[in-house]
Amino acid sequence: MIGTIVNTSTILIGSVVGSLLRKGVKPQYQDVLFNSMGLAAAGLGINAIVQNMPNSVYPVLFIASLAIGSLVGNILDIDRRFQSLTGRFSSSNLGEGLSTAILLFCIGTLSIVGPIQSALYGDHTYLLTNATLDLVTSAVLASTYGIGIALAAPILFCWQGAIYLFAGFLSEFLTDALMCEISVIGGFLIASSGIGILKIKDLKTLNMLPSLLVPPLFFALKALILG
Repeated sequence: MIGTIVNTSTILIGSVVGSLLRKGVKPQYQDVLFNSMGLAAAGLGINAIVQNMPNSVYPVLFIASLAIGSLVGNILDIDRRFQSLTGRFSSSNLGEGLSTAILLFCIGTLSIVGPIQSALYGDHTYLLTNATLDLVTSAVLASTYGIGIALAAPILFCWQGAIYLFAGFLSEFLTDALMCEISVIGGFLIASSGIGILKIKDLKTLNMLPSLLVPPLFFALKALILG
């Protein structure tokens, strides 16, 4: 799990560096950082959608996934519970930044396929590349939201660690078609976070997280029926 450990460490380092930089940023420039982060998240999300949607085998699956997942998330009230939890550690809008960080760090090809490549073939290229990206991203996020962004590190470790442990099973299940559908939905969630940061509309992105489970369930059911 060398790659995952490195990836986790870079988030911690980036968070510390970013939080130190934040202390030197004057309050009047905070809005500039928020707007920049919002635009970046929205852009990354849209890019993921544009890149993957043309390759989707089931072009309406993402619509059904977002609808079903959002309904389940609202019933469970994930967003309110998460905001309440982060509110205990910070009086600022840490929950908004942390939810964006978790999506950016965990929902992507590098973060999902990387642990499988590491476990099965000893190839850490994906994870080391992801670590480099996360170092910069965590520093920017922490310069906006503070050291609390470091809380995304243990979540990433558990996420990639679980994939690493079940790599043998997941390598057969995570087909290109499934990864495409997950990437499309992940793009929408990341873009939704960006819209929230920009204060355009609070879409309660965390309530949409169950949407990511719909494609795997669909593909599993399809394989079961068709044999």
